[in-house]
Amino acid sequence: MDEEFERHCSELVARERSGHTAVVESSLLYVWGGYMSIAEDEVFLPSDEIWVYDLEGGTWRVFHMEGEVPPSMSGTCGSSLDGHLYIFGGCDDNGQTNQIYCVDLTDGKYTWRKIMHEFGSAPSPRDKLSCWVHGGRLIYFGGYGHKLLTDVDSRNRSFIIDETSWVEDVFWGWNNEVHVFDPAQSTWSEPKIQGRAPAPRAAHASATLGCRGYVCGGRVMETRTSDIHCLNLESWAWSEIVPDSSIPVGRSWHTLTAVSDTALFLFGGLSVDCKPMSDGWLLDTETKKWTEFEHPFKNKPRLWHTACPGKDSDVIVFGGSCDYILLVDTGHCNDALVFQMQPYPLFRICEDYIAKDVRNSEKLRNQLPLLPPKLQKAVQKRMSFYRPSKKPNLS
Repeated sequence: MDEEFERHCSELVARERSGHTAVVESSLLYVWGGYMSIAEDEVFLPSDEIWVYDLEGGTWRVFHMEGEVPPSMSGTCGSSLDGHLYIFGGCDDNGQTNQIYCVDLTDGKYTWRKIMHEFGSAPSPRDKLSCWVHGGRLIYFGGYGHKLLTDVDSRNRSFIIDETSWVEDVFWGWNNEVHVFDPAQSTWSEPKIQGRAPAPRAAHASATLGCRGYVCGGRVMETRTSDIHCLNLESWAWSEIVPDSSIPVGRSWHTLTAVSDTALFLFGGLSVDCKPMSDGWLLDTETKKWTEFEHPFKNKPRLWHTACPGKDSDVIVFGGSCDYILLVDTGHCNDALVFQMQPYPLFRICEDYIAKDVRNSEKLRNQLPLLPPKLQKAVQKRMSFYRPSKKPNLS
């Protein structure tokens, strides 16, 4: 792994941002929403544009979006299911929302559709929540938001009131609720949960492995934790994983990504002492052991970024902040960092070797037309990826 894994080598580059949504579909990274800092103002990014990064060619494109376009916001929860991007919740100029929108990423039209549910009740407005995708359904957990006084039950610890934020009969706070949305039926439901649930939280990280949803750390009232819990997405039973080794420090605004059938990769976040983090950790869910992961981006702390699983178990981290985001003029980022989690297949090693060296070898350039058309096209795309970087155009 070397500095060439930092992918920002096209003339057009997505704007820097934090609190955005990103998913990967067919070697394309889709980025939507979030906010950036301009002077002393925090400005939401336009909601009618989606940025697309070609992970093989190393180029950015931006597309105009139409239809029932959602408001510009940050902290929304984005998920990919059957080639569609679903977003739920988030915070716009009017505060937290509980609306859900969908856009097809495969037809090239990028037309938003606001989903009106047929049955059940939508969760209360919230942001900084997480989602597991399983069995064709979207399963949402936690977040920070508001409820009416009539909806707050002091005996029910699924919602903890933020004592610093309330207006008349409206209370803000953290929750540990589990809500299920079925896109095929357009229905909301709340499963009957078993076991001891994690404490209510927001700005945590989550990932799905098989039929299990994992949640790690986050903001729990006035603290940041590193605890990890598992929810069986079929029996709806919670269990806590107690590591038998050293553990990462408590944090929020980090990411957790599945990188194998049994391993989760944690990266970055904001520590308990408000320090932006750049450390990486691997959790073996079978042995319950954390292992610190060495990587080339130790000088690139990130929080409120996104992390997506890519080709060959890569993890693609995009955007986020390198500073404490409550500071004025926060240092938002727009680079994509690719973490190599597993040894690459021989074909990818050969393809990358040719793509990197063909510009320096006349012999390789002369032999390129001899390749089969499909392979020649793939190599030419990788050549574009490894061409010398140009100054980003952020206008």
